[in-house]
Amino acid sequence: MLFWTLVFLLSLAVLIKGSDILLGAAERIGLALGLSPFIVGVVVIGFGTSLPELASSLAGVFAGASELVAANVVGSNIANILLIAGFAAIAGGRLTVGKSLIDLDIPMLTIATVFFISVVYDGVITRGEAAFLLLAFGVYLFYTFLHKDEKEQEAKELLHVSDAPTLSMRDIGLFILGLVFLIGGAKYVVDSVLELSILLGIGVGVISLVAVALGTSMPELVVSIRAGLMGKSDVSLGNIFGSNVFNLLMVAGLPGLFVALPVDAKTLAVGLPVLAVATLLFVVSTLSNQVYKYEGAMYLLLYALFLSKLAGLL
Repeated sequence: MLFWTLVFLLSLAVLIKGSDILLGAAERIGLALGLSPFIVGVVVIGFGTSLPELASSLAGVFAGASELVAANVVGSNIANILLIAGFAAIAGGRLTVGKSLIDLDIPMLTIATVFFISVVYDGVITRGEAAFLLLAFGVYLFYTFLHKDEKEQEAKELLHVSDAPTLSMRDIGLFILGLVFLIGGAKYVVDSVLELSILLGIGVGVISLVAVALGTSMPELVVSIRAGLMGKSDVSLGNIFGSNVFNLLMVAGLPGLFVALPVDAKTLAVGLPVLAVATLLFVVSTLSNQVYKYEGAMYLLLYALFLSKLAGLL
């Protein structure tokens, strides 16, 4: 068991590092090719923080562990709200919610969550339902592009460079290297989860709800806490909103085109209700224009409650 635990941790680190390298190279390549800050910032970087979730979910489908997908989505979104927003609010003292988040992101997250729960409540995501989720993501993208002027400042703050760099072979090489790390890390994350599931006698879904979800949410954690410490509340919260919508619609939708995705019992009984409550609390908090430090602490306590419930301690 020690061997497969080490494989899991190492492959998770490779997966996350691959995502980081890939996104950094994609940012520089996109700007060098003349793409707007909105495209590079919001689309490439904003959604790109969910690449580990997407890669591990696709790897799970191809490895025959399709129950990993829904559990990964639910667990990641719970971690993004309760853990990451909680830490970001505490680190920043409080998070101020901008007008674009209230007008655009909050309604879209609410709708995406309702869509997802409506699809999975019967215990399976069919191919038709997966196509519906992808169609909803297309509508979300279109809606975001219509309001790109309101998101332009957030996009610029997500970028790590201010001027368009020159296209270089180094960036292309790093892009390929990041892609290799991402794919390889995702494969061995899934392989180790399958082995640990057998050795521990617990379902793949339970491991995915916690360990895989936590690990794949690390890019969001880094971006949101760093933004919170710098006082960039819109970036911190916008990253969480965008990542959660991407998870609900794309990460669940794309793998579902290949095979029907079963939803395990723990995800249905514990994960979905906690996701619904966490999203509702998050929406209510952000609608008040401020997420205070005490609310962040409450989020962390709720995440501890979620873990305790999963472990059967409560």
